[in-house]
Parts: sequence; C-alpha cells; structure tokens
Amino acid sequence: MSDMQGAPDIDPRLSSGASKLRKGKLDKLPWDHSGRHPGNPLFWKLILVMLSVGLSYIFRRRQKDSIPVFEGGRILAATHINGLVDPAMMISSQDRRVISMGRHDLMTMPLIGWFSRRMGSQPVIRRPEIASGVSDQEYAKKINDRTLLTMTNCIASGFNAVVMPEGKSHQDSHLHRLKTGPMRFALNASAIAKKKRTSSPAIQPVGLHFRCHHWFRTDVFVEFPDPIIVDPPDKPDLAQKLTSGVWEEPPSEQVNQLRNQLFESLSPLTPDAPDWETYRAWHLIGHIRANNHNSTLESFRDEVLSARDVRNSLSGRKDKDKLIQPSIEAAEILHSHDLDGRCIRGTGLSSEKPWTKAIIGLSLMAVTAPITIPSTGIQAFIAWYFGDRTDEGIDARTSFHMLAGMFSPVLFWPPLSVAIAIVAHPLSMATPLISVALMISFHCANLIFLLGYDLWTDFTYSVRIARLDSSDKAERLSYLLSEIRSNLNLL
Repeated sequence: MSDMQGAPDIDPRLSSGASKLRKGKLDKLPWDHSGRHPGNPLFWKLILVMLSVGLSYIFRRRQKDSIPVFEGGRILAATHINGLVDPAMMISSQDRRVISMGRHDLMTMPLIGWFSRRMGSQPVIRRPEIASGVSDQEYAKKINDRTLLTMTNCIASGFNAVVMPEGKSHQDSHLHRLKTGPMRFALNASAIAKKKRTSSPAIQPVGLHFRCHHWFRTDVFVEFPDPIIVDPPDKPDLAQKLTSGVWEEPPSEQVNQLRNQLFESLSPLTPDAPDWETYRAWHLIGHIRANNHNSTLESFRDEVLSARDVRNSLSGRKDKDKLIQPSIEAAEILHSHDLDGRCIRGTGLSSEKPWTKAIIGLSLMAVTAPITIPSTGIQAFIAWYFGDRTDEGIDARTSFHMLAGMFSPVLFWPPLSVAIAIVAHPLSMATPLISVALMISFHCANLIFLLGYDLWTDFTYSVRIARLDSSDKAERLSYLLSEIRSNLNLL
C-alpha cells in the first residue's frame, strides 16, 4: 500500500489515561526553544541503562542494521504497533541523545511521567482528545505549538528525534495515514539549520519487525534505509520567527510532499500486507522456498527479508492465489498451534525433540530461581497481571513487561540489595560495594533464568509440532504444503 490516499485514517479509542488532562503538570513540563535539549543529560545515561535491561528481558534475539551516517539532526519514524516498545527499540538502535514527543498523559502519569519529563519528552494533545472534550482547542494549540517549537529547535541543533508519524498505536499489518506534525517540524528545523549554517536534518525511516509483537521473549529486527534529506522551505522570515519563539507553519504543499515521500519510503519497511494472515503466509512461503533449495532461513532478519521478496514477487500477479490461498490456510493451521514456518523441514514437519534443551533449561531455571524470584518475581507478576488487563490494547502487554525490567534496577533492587548486604555484613564502607555486586548478580541470574526459559520454550515448541502432527489437521497441512511447493514457480 504505497498510496497514502487509501491508508486508514481512524482516530484511536481513548484510554482512561488519555482522558485525563493534567494541566498543572503540562504547564510545568520542561521545554526549550533555544536548541538546547530540555532533558537531563545524566538522566539520559540512566535511561539507556534501564532500556538495555528492559529490552534484554523481553526479547530473545535482537538484530539491527547500522544507522546510516548523517551529520545533521534526524527524525526517526516508524509504524506503531507495539506500545512503548517501539520508541524504546528506536532509541536503543541509534547513536545520539533523542528528543521525543507523545501522548500528553505519558508525560504526566505517575512514575512513567516522572521519567518522561526528565528525558525531555514533549506532550501532544491529539485530535481525539479535543473532539471528546478532554481539552479545548486553544489549550491544545498552546501545548502543541510549544512542543513543535521544542522539537524543531532540537533537531536543528543536531539531536535525533523519535516519532510515530501515524499519531497512534494500532494493530494493522500496514501503515495508517501519516499525520503532518513530523513533516512540519522537519521543514522548520531545516529552515533554522540553514539560518545557522548547520547541516540540514533528515527523516530516517525505521523498519521495526517483531516475530509476534505481543509475545514475551519474541524476536526483533530493526532496519534503516537511506534517510530522506529535508530541504528548507522557500518562505521568507520563517527561520527568524521560529528562533524568536513563534510557531509558523511551513508551506502546506511541501508538508504534503514530504509526508507522501515518507509514506512511500516507510510502507515497504512494514508488513505492508492486507492482513496478518497474508503476512504469515509470505513468511511460510519463504521458509518452504528455502527448504526447496536445501537451505534454511537462519535468522528473523532473513525471514523478514524473504517474506518481503515474496510480497514483491507476487505483487500484481493475477494468478498469485494459486500460491497464496493454500499458504494462508497452512499458515493459519500452524498459527493456531503457536507455530510458524520454522517447524517445516523438507517436505513436512520437523520431528526433532530437543530433550537436552529441556533438561538444561529446567536446570538453569531451578538454579537461578532462588535469586530471580525474590529480586524480580513481584515486578514480573505485576507486569503480567496489568498487561493482560489494560485498556491500552494488546500492544501494551510487552510495554508492561519492559517497564518491569527497566524499573527493577532503580526501584526494587537497591533497597533489596542494601537490606541483604546489611544482614550479611555489618553496615560499613563495604556496604555500597556489596549492594552493587548483588544488583549485578540479580541481573546475571535473570539472564541465565531467561536462557533456561528459552531452552524450555524450544522444547515446548517441538511438543506443539508433535501434537499437530498427530492431529486431524496433519493430513490437510501436508496436502497444503505440497500445493505450495508445486506453485513456487510463481515467484
């Protein structure tokens, strides 16, 4: 879907958090129109450590391409299907301190808001909040203009920005219509950069790919195509007004052109499928094609790129249903058993039972459980409980899991480690060192526990394969796989 005219433009359903406008906190939120970052630089380093811990817990495998070298400020833009995990992955995959913007309540809610404000994140009051009466038009314009000016000046000064240009999180397998905000401050940042004789900014499309975005310990792949250089708009006195603290709109024609350019660049980096069933079918075809060539797709990155090649090869073919229809049905049989194309070996299902992995996995979890459960078990349970019951949508599940991991080193582990250190050794100068060593041991134990969990998961995956192979769906699946192989010539 490379034409944005046909992209969905659906306002999100307001969550309970988005319906609460805390004007007092929004008015006091740090901002800066001089080009200085409004966040705390030392706190930024802490955030990076917290993100590293949280992401290491929720993902089993992380792959990322190198971000293209670029001197000017960048605006990183991606589709948004995975809550707070999306910006977290973008931040951890780039090379600079970032300025970000997001839904207003993310800056004012308890705990998360405290951290967001110290990161320098800027609030946005969206169209649905105005339409539903959460905010009036005048106040929304005041806050949004302030945010746009802060983002503009920071980007012109060379900082990176992280944005979700669809303006919402959704669960579709293709892009929704892009909002104009990122394009507007990108163009204005270019005008300021020209005035200051610094490098022009660029919009950096980002491909975020998750094996299953709402699963714990899933795989992720991040890719970066070439950036889109943003030329300054031809509008006299624009930069002068912006640097004086007055928001001025760039020419709408250039805004729309840049938005279309970003949509065309970003769409291929998404599944860009009519539905998730079709996208899973493309992945399955990729695996079967690799098997036919006596090879396997070794990584999730390989799977994503192979599925994209299948998509591109079938695009426009009138006879593609001969391959697509059996692939969709076969992929759905696998998906209904929590399986995917990785379980296909040769002409049928894999029969391997990794008993060694099961034994090692259970052993690792048993050995580290006495450390992992007391240090992180409560947070993990809270994340699971609220993640499955939130009104934010299914994409918020992994956000809760990530937050539990992020906040463990700063809220839970310090008092626990100090208490253990004092019990184990009288209070002394060595207590801080012992406490730090204990916190490191908590993290190491958690990683080993998760390694054991992954090995056990590999074993349970093989159990599900065996159950499918002995079910009444096995014969139908075998027939469908044969149909797929016989139509691979369509690629």
